[in-house]
Amino acid sequence: MTRAGKSTSDDLLVDFTDILYFTDHQQVPGWLQKFFKQKGLSCLRLPVSRFSEIAHRLDLIGTVLIDLKDKEFAQPHKLAKIIELLEQNSIGVILLNAHPEIKKKTGNGLVSDNGADDINPDELWLRISVNLAYRKKSPGMVVKPAKPPRGTIKTFSNRLADQLMVTEAMVDNISEQLRLASLVQRDFLPSALPNNEHLRWGTCFLPTEWVSGDIYDIARLDEKHIGFYVADVVGHSMPAALLTIFIKQALEMRQTLGDDYRIFAPYEVMHNLNVKMAGQKLSGYQFATCCYCLLDTKTLEMTYARAGHPYPVLIRNGEAPKQLEIRGSLLGIFEQAIYKQQSIQLQEGDKILLYSDGADPFVGHFDDKKGFIFTDEFTEAIQLPIDEMFERINTLAQRQNADLDEIDDITLVGFEIL
Repeated sequence: MTRAGKSTSDDLLVDFTDILYFTDHQQVPGWLQKFFKQKGLSCLRLPVSRFSEIAHRLDLIGTVLIDLKDKEFAQPHKLAKIIELLEQNSIGVILLNAHPEIKKKTGNGLVSDNGADDINPDELWLRISVNLAYRKKSPGMVVKPAKPPRGTIKTFSNRLADQLMVTEAMVDNISEQLRLASLVQRDFLPSALPNNEHLRWGTCFLPTEWVSGDIYDIARLDEKHIGFYVADVVGHSMPAALLTIFIKQALEMRQTLGDDYRIFAPYEVMHNLNVKMAGQKLSGYQFATCCYCLLDTKTLEMTYARAGHPYPVLIRNGEAPKQLEIRGSLLGIFEQAIYKQQSIQLQEGDKILLYSDGADPFVGHFDDKKGFIFTDEFTEAIQLPIDEMFERINTLAQRQNADLDEIDDITLVGFEIL
């Protein structure tokens, strides 16, 4: 299952490779080779100096393990840039040991002071499973086939007409249940937006199926604060939709204390939600991404925190759209994950946009040389007033041409300061 670096860039990555073992060691440790084989994982060993040869084929990499000795961290800034590029392409990075500066850059990567020989295999497997599930946009777990409800089980003669009748009835029943489930899920979305003479909101919610793995909320917390977020559960259909309801209930923006109240800072909102999700010990390694923002409508200061989600976008008149970059780990994996927050001073005419990664195809993509590039259609749409902008975005979203297995739920939330 393991391969060493080869002589040309074209044959380094031919098929999807689960593990890129990023190291200057001459070989992958024997126990790790055996571990990969037992788990059915493909692996490519690559020296640090040759990363540029495969940078254009990051779509063929599942996750990256970095195993370097102290003396091999001659250029920590360069390695930090590589890690940032990997994470921007939704490729999880696992550190088997690291320079202090690299630890600071990667946050919650698995770290061992003694390299691969000091790693707990169970912990390593958990981290790899989570990274690959996130990369492939599915839980990646073996799921038992669903059984029909007991009320539908009945013995029939082996006649085709009877079999077809039962099948058709079950399909109709399931379709109706999913339709009702979609109505329930939409009941958890805001029924009205907090528009006023100074602030105008817009939303777009497009599930790929009856129910969605995305959820959003916009809530007025007091006379001058509005909290809002977009969350995206990895996966689709009913399991993902059920977790969105949990997120809706568990994400706490404000706490009432007797006759008083306290508004949680964005980093606290992310931290508290992560602790609740991780504490549930969800089956199938279910986890989620989220971006939460707190807007002061009086001062126009916005504070935000992020958990593995696409960056919020600042749209300012006369300037190119800008991603508001901030680090933050996925929700529901490690209770000890640390979340940070940043603030930005907004001004009249500014727009802020949050979106789930199902919108990536028409929003933009990351280029390893130029950074994030917004599409021309998106750039044109965001110049419009907020109502027209969301009409155009809705049209772009529904016009996407993609294979069925590539279509994802799409959610966008934004506002304009009038």
